[in-house]
Amino acid sequence: MKRRKFIEMTAAGSAALTASIYIPGIQQDKKLRIGLIGAGWYGMVDAKAALKAGNVQIAAICDVDSAHLKTSADELEKLQGTRPQTFKYYHDLLDVKDLNAIIIGTMPHWHALQFIAACEKNLPVYCEKPLAYDVTEGIAMVNAWKKAGNIVQVGFQRRQSSAFAKTKELIKTGRIGRVHQVDAQINYIPALEDTKVQNPPSTLDWDEWCGPAPMLDYRPNIGHKAWRLEKEYGNGHLVDWGIHHIDIIRKIMDANMPSELFTRGGIFELNNKITTPDTLTSFMNFPEFQLIWNHKLWGTSNVSREFNNGIFFHGDKGSIFAEDSRVTIFPVAKDAQKEIINLPADKMQDNHVNDFIKAARSKNNDFLTCTPDDAFRSTATVQLAMISYYTGTTVRWDPDKREIIDNTEASKLLKRNYRGSLIHP
Repeated sequence: MKRRKFIEMTAAGSAALTASIYIPGIQQDKKLRIGLIGAGWYGMVDAKAALKAGNVQIAAICDVDSAHLKTSADELEKLQGTRPQTFKYYHDLLDVKDLNAIIIGTMPHWHALQFIAACEKNLPVYCEKPLAYDVTEGIAMVNAWKKAGNIVQVGFQRRQSSAFAKTKELIKTGRIGRVHQVDAQINYIPALEDTKVQNPPSTLDWDEWCGPAPMLDYRPNIGHKAWRLEKEYGNGHLVDWGIHHIDIIRKIMDANMPSELFTRGGIFELNNKITTPDTLTSFMNFPEFQLIWNHKLWGTSNVSREFNNGIFFHGDKGSIFAEDSRVTIFPVAKDAQKEIINLPADKMQDNHVNDFIKAARSKNNDFLTCTPDDAFRSTATVQLAMISYYTGTTVRWDPDKREIIDNTEASKLLKRNYRGSLIHP
């Protein structure tokens, strides 16, 4: 499935805002007042999902693009009947009195500072994935959450997929025997924006958008929505989109983190257009199994299109291919027929945000399905895979000490320097 089509389907699933979800046993007579940091495309997807939970008001929004602010404030006013306060800077939003929760929908390179500031306010936080831009940021975010003891949900919404839950059940009950290898991929052809250096839109404060990250010359291909394949902002397809599969593989297999990672690839077709690999293979060795990630952003993607976006679990008694809404079982017997199980997956985002709303309203962590410590493991896994790629070395990881073993060059990439006066946590 191409990313653009995927975006259209996701947006369509968040369009109907008339349903209200009843939460038994939790006070419903007072609206939960939420502040939204990052009022662009996906921040608004999260905000709309929060409104669908019922008795929620987006009370304040902030964005460094004034066009985003106006457009999103106008839309929210129509949806909820009240206009949110608008701010350029997130610190000003966090100073608004009587906020009950925060949604962070900015780019990954801003997550750490905004997340830690919200934790210091002891506010419940819904933070988009990946948790952080670099590994050291992720550790600092987990520590801030533990210190504050606040409610936090991280946006790995595929944990809400019935198909992946079914896959876990099938593997646990031995349907395909013992799983030794897992193959994952999301191959698509990106629709790239203009790569010509130019002035940013007059409404966008590009300096502030870049924040702690390097301030590159502006071009649309690294700006709004398109930053994912830029190394300094999104760090590539595996970190941006593939991380969903890495996360759900960890949950299905009850795995912690890989002990060894070896990654190779390059930019073969999209050179001078993107700065992260358009072709990548990563071997992630967990104690219990080997995970192989593979993608290419050119050509035919996978010649068998039905397996273009998903995960193969290979056991000694058969294999399972799992995706958001479908499970396909391949028995090992020579003449055995494959079995297809279709399961709906249209409300993953809504359900994930709704769990956060229930937890924030009731101050009950039991509703949460993705806390920062677990999100860190998935985020750090793909970050370490990219460190292996950038250094051309095998990366060995100690999950207890949270450090790279005997590899000085790779260890340097666990943290990048912040730009200007901003201080890395």
